[in-house]
Amino acid sequence: MVLSPTHKAVEVENLVKIYPGGIKGIDGVTFSVEEGEIYGLIGPNGSGKTTTLRIIATILKPTSGYARVFGHDVVKEPLAVRRYLSYFPEEAGAYRDLRGIDFIKFMVYTRLEGREAEEAVEEAIRISELGESLKQPVRRYSKGMKRILALSVVLASKPRLAILDEPTSGLDVERSIEVRNLIKRYVKNYGVTVLLSSHNMLEVETLCEKVAIIHRGRIVAEGYVDELKSRYSAVNLEEVFLEAIKSPIKVEA
Repeated sequence: MVLSPTHKAVEVENLVKIYPGGIKGIDGVTFSVEEGEIYGLIGPNGSGKTTTLRIIATILKPTSGYARVFGHDVVKEPLAVRRYLSYFPEEAGAYRDLRGIDFIKFMVYTRLEGREAEEAVEEAIRISELGESLKQPVRRYSKGMKRILALSVVLASKPRLAILDEPTSGLDVERSIEVRNLIKRYVKNYGVTVLLSSHNMLEVETLCEKVAIIHRGRIVAEGYVDELKSRYSAVNLEEVFLEAIKSPIKVEA
């Protein structure tokens, strides 16, 4: 199906999620992501980043508002939405009793088939750089190894939209740099759109073109990184965050 060029990769409008007990996970979140963009949703732990991503990934249903992925409503058309995206959760793990290589094959063949799947498996093996460890059960892996295993499958599948929740959590500095470079390369080479969350604002500054800062369930600032730093007379996004939570702006739809 050919999509109209007017469709954005992600459109979120006045998204609200109220959990049992009246706890608001997010409150009126609005932003959009252009196709081929690396967009960062940043803020401290518990700010609403993961709730927002899970709604877009069709894992949670919003209380009100809407989210669309390439023009498809995440509540009304979840199956259509899932065809376009791969989701990398914050606590990404893997099936404990599978070998690493079997996990890669299982996950790839749930999305792809034939030669395309074979090539994705080969690419995931290369991305993971886990070598002989792929022959071992995943239960023997460290947290960082599990995350890179899962991330390798997401990237190798070349989704139109990759939703990455804290993609470098649990990774050392060297591996984190490698992952950031991988993400940039997949966007450039394959036109993958990336929506990621992170509490590491300095890391996001090196990776994302555009960001939304979320605090206590609300977006308090949104825009291109350089624009935000100029707007708040800040040296980096950490300073932007500190200034934005003092006087949050009204983010237009």
